[in-house]
Amino acid sequence: MTAYRTIVVGTDGSDSSYVAVEKAAALAGASGATLHIACAYYPTDDRDVAAAADVLKDEAYQVRGSAPTHEILRTGRDRATAAGATDIVERAIVGEPVESLLTLVKEVEADLLVVGNRGLNTLTGRLLGSVPSDVARKSRTDVLIVHTVR
Repeated sequence: MTAYRTIVVGTDGSDSSYVAVEKAAALAGASGATLHIACAYYPTDDRDVAAAADVLKDEAYQVRGSAPTHEILRTGRDRATAAGATDIVERAIVGEPVESLLTLVKEVEADLLVVGNRGLNTLTGRLLGSVPSDVARKSRTDVLIVHTVR
């Protein structure tokens, strides 16, 4: 097996997604791979974000993907650097997370896609689908699902 050369990791700004960033960064650092940190979002105004957060309660972290992505990506870069990655590319992508990640994987010809496991075992995830289960099912490249929430 050859080492991974291009790794994509998704973050929505949640603490659990940053655990996935750190794991991906450690792998990238160890193999000398390029790490693409991606944040998918939909442009929204403050009223939409507040209304969604009121409804989603504990799942409100999902709304943060609509927050200013430069902050999320900067934090991701800082954590990736601390975890050992040196070649880091930040990508803010307008769109839904699963399709955005899969499109980026294809665009950069990534060998590995890394996501956290948040949403895999929730009722919302089972009913509406979750990013980790959907990318694992649809990806044509290796997928690492990091256990970020137990």
